[in-house]
Amino acid sequence: MLSLNKNYLAGLFRAMLLIAAMGLATPTAIAKGVYQTEEDFLNEVFKNEIPETQTLILKGDLRKSVEKILTHPYSGFRIKYWENSTQSAWILEEIGKEKNITFGIAVSNQKVSYANVLTFRETRGWEIRYPAFTEQYIGASLSEERLTKDIDGVSGATLSVWAMTSVVKMALLLDGYIKNEKK
Repeated sequence: MLSLNKNYLAGLFRAMLLIAAMGLATPTAIAKGVYQTEEDFLNEVFKNEIPETQTLILKGDLRKSVEKILTHPYSGFRIKYWENSTQSAWILEEIGKEKNITFGIAVSNQKVSYANVLTFRETRGWEIRYPAFTEQYIGASLSEERLTKDIDGVSGATLSVWAMTSVVKMALLLDGYIKNEKK
């Protein structure tokens, strides 16, 4: 009888360890990470013909417009981007709840042609990485600091949704700026 109790207790202990281990592998714990590298994003957008990196200096009215979209001061001075004859690509960061989320946004003809979450550092809101969410931005343009498409939120990911929406608006604004500067 004593050996049965030992076996029972050992089995119960192993089951408890398994349950605890599964708890550590929940989506919340594995949500953080790199979903797409910068290089993979650029290769996908530009079909393996990545143009040279360019730099946009953020100052004056442009800085004010960016900060109005983000609703907070922007800490950077330079923004990297890539551009060929048909589109521009932007790798931008915005804070979710507590940490930065890195996004890749491509713009063609003043509309979003590609939107993706590259790196997610938060513990909540990771659901925005799925194409079912990110594809909502495709075809959106900017009109008076608003997107021309309605974006459905994700329950429990409100701050991540706001971060992505702000970054998409910012990419559209910056694309419009560089197009106007070249005229």
